[in-house]
Amino acid sequence: MIRPTLWEGPEMRGRNMKQLLVVLVFGMFLFTGSAYAAGSSDTPAKTGSSEMMAARDHVKAERYKDAIPQLQKVIAQQPQNADAWNLLAYSQRKMDDLTASLENYKKALSIDPSHKDAHEYLGELYLRMGDLAKAEKQLKRLDSLCFFGCDQIDELKAAIAAYKKKKE
Repeated sequence: MIRPTLWEGPEMRGRNMKQLLVVLVFGMFLFTGSAYAAGSSDTPAKTGSSEMMAARDHVKAERYKDAIPQLQKVIAQQPQNADAWNLLAYSQRKMDDLTASLENYKKALSIDPSHKDAHEYLGELYLRMGDLAKAEKQLKRLDSLCFFGCDQIDELKAAIAAYKKKKE
């Protein structure tokens, strides 16, 4: 009788169980990660307000001046909304208000220390301010947050590489 190789001996069973466990854990990350694919770390209830949706539309259309008052309204209603603080900081950075941007990225990260977009954008802000060491610190933090890699790591790595090339 031929037995399937999958179940040959106890050492194979242990190995296959480990492989199955890795696949299951990876699957969990895939399914839970899709809920946050848009970079949102807040619940849909927090990000679903009409002001937040309008602000996101302004940011996507690069109308940062219009996004800022919308985001300020969201923050007034939901001061613990890390996404709103992050988008406010992003818009301020794009409008060259680097001091306010820095303060608001830090606020977003004080609310949600795992906010990947805030870490990426803060790293990009540090590059604009000429602080490569702090940008690399944000990259290191992202590396610890993104077990299987993420867009934010790729974007910040590319920005750091471009910064270094420009400085050569």
